[in-house]
Amino acid sequence: MSRLFAVTKSIEEIVEHFGIDVPASFDVPSETIEGTQGLIVFEKNGLRNLKSIPWGFPRKTRDGPPTRLGLVADLTNPMWERTVVDPRYRCLIPITHFANPDGRKGEKTRTWFSLNRQPLLAWAGFCRNTPEFGAAFAGMTGEANERVRPLNDRMPILLKPEEYERWLHGNIQEVIRFQFRDPMRSEDLDVLETRDRWQSGSPPRGAILRPSSRSML
Repeated sequence: MSRLFAVTKSIEEIVEHFGIDVPASFDVPSETIEGTQGLIVFEKNGLRNLKSIPWGFPRKTRDGPPTRLGLVADLTNPMWERTVVDPRYRCLIPITHFANPDGRKGEKTRTWFSLNRQPLLAWAGFCRNTPEFGAAFAGMTGEANERVRPLNDRMPILLKPEEYERWLHGNIQEVIRFQFRDPMRSEDLDVLETRDRWQSGSPPRGAILRPSSRSML
C-alpha cells in the first residue's frame, strides 16, 4: 500500500460513527502521509477517545536519525513484537479513501480507493508512545484484491463497524486472522482515477472536505 489516505467527513460525523465518549475539537486533515497528523480512535478506561497524532513509528537506520514506518505488513518483524500482542496498543484509524500512485515515473497521478455503500470506516491500527517521536500510529496491511493489485500488492485491513470491538479487544490470534483473511471483494471498492499529480495534495475528486465545527471547542 502507498503511504497516503484521506478522510472526507466532518469531525461531528467521525464522533458519531465511532461513538466517541470524550469530546474532540480536532481539525480533520485534508490528507495524511507518513510523518503528518492523522486521527485515531482508542479506548481508555472503557471510553472511546479521538486523538490527532503523527503517522509512522520510528524505524532505526544504520546511519542518521530514525525514519518513519507507517505500515505493519510483517507481524514477525521484531519491531512489532510488543505492540501487536497487547490490545491496549490497538486503535481505529478513521478513513474514507486510500491512494496509490499511477502512471510513469515523474508523471504519477493519484488513484483513490473507497468502500462503496460505507462512506466512513476504520483501518486496523496500532498506537503507542515512542522515545523518538512521542505518540505515533501505524496501520496494518494485507493482501490486495484484484482491483488494487495492478497498482500495489498490499492494501489496508479495513474494518466494518461490527468488527471494531473485536479488533480493539481481541488477542494476537485475532490480529493474525484479520491480517491473513481473504482480501475485500473487488466489487466492494470504488476507484477514483484522477489527473492530480501524486504530490499535489488534491483530495479525492468529488469529495467535500468539511471544516470542523467550533461548537465542540
